[in-house]
Amino acid sequence: MRTVRMLATAALTGAALLGLAGPAALADSPSATPDPSASAGSGSGPTEAGTTFRTAARFLPGQQATAQAATGDYLYWVFPADTGQRPTVRATVTLPDAALRHGPATWRIDVYDGLRRRQPCMYGMQSRTAPKEAATVELACVLRPVRASADAWSNDPLPGSYYVRLTVTGLPEEDLGQPFTARIGVDTVDKGGAYATDGSLGAPLVPGATTADQAEADEEAGRRTAVEAAAPEDGWSSGWWSDRWLWTAAGGILAALAGIGGYVLTRGTGRPPRVPPAV
Repeated sequence: MRTVRMLATAALTGAALLGLAGPAALADSPSATPDPSASAGSGSGPTEAGTTFRTAARFLPGQQATAQAATGDYLYWVFPADTGQRPTVRATVTLPDAALRHGPATWRIDVYDGLRRRQPCMYGMQSRTAPKEAATVELACVLRPVRASADAWSNDPLPGSYYVRLTVTGLPEEDLGQPFTARIGVDTVDKGGAYATDGSLGAPLVPGATTADQAEADEEAGRRTAVEAAAPEDGWSSGWWSDRWLWTAAGGILAALAGIGGYVLTRGTGRPPRVPPAV
């Protein structure tokens, strides 16, 4: 009976430990969605867009950036993405009046990281052709989860600035120059330890990031560094912590409890009382 109680206690302890990591596991589920009320930087974003990488308009996840431009222009925005996050970029283009257009138009969004490497979409419609009668066209790009570090030869997304470029890639020449309105937004899902890696970057990949000595000089002079200026609303994470630590600790404790339970079951009751001590 005592053995049964010990094993039951071990099972309850293991369940409690796994319960600590449960919320993080739910965040890894594809059906998990962020709480809009808890989104960082919720509110209105910039009302203009840049025309190059250098002039890209900055906004935060949870904000809505808008811009008015002429068909054929390249529009650029930039937002921060931190370790463990999986950004989803959404764009809505309000097209010119159908009576003024001469045919269908194909629109496209592309996302680039801080090194200006184009990042592929896991899924989503990043390019779509709008028929002549359409009033709007909606685009989306779900990026891969951001990793704390990666091999130099890989194209894995890393923490830092991410650029969004919106443009039309195909339409009748008569429609070039017609006005349109664009709306851009980004939502992020925290993927936690499912995509955690060992190590971290010396600094996030943001434009204008300099050496550690220069960053220290900027801090002493009371100036904001480029990394600080490009940070998310709650700052950059260190990159070393993830819920993988909870699963590792829980697995180690469960293994120890299993070893104790196995010993209790197999050790027996010792020397039988009727056997002489000298035997």
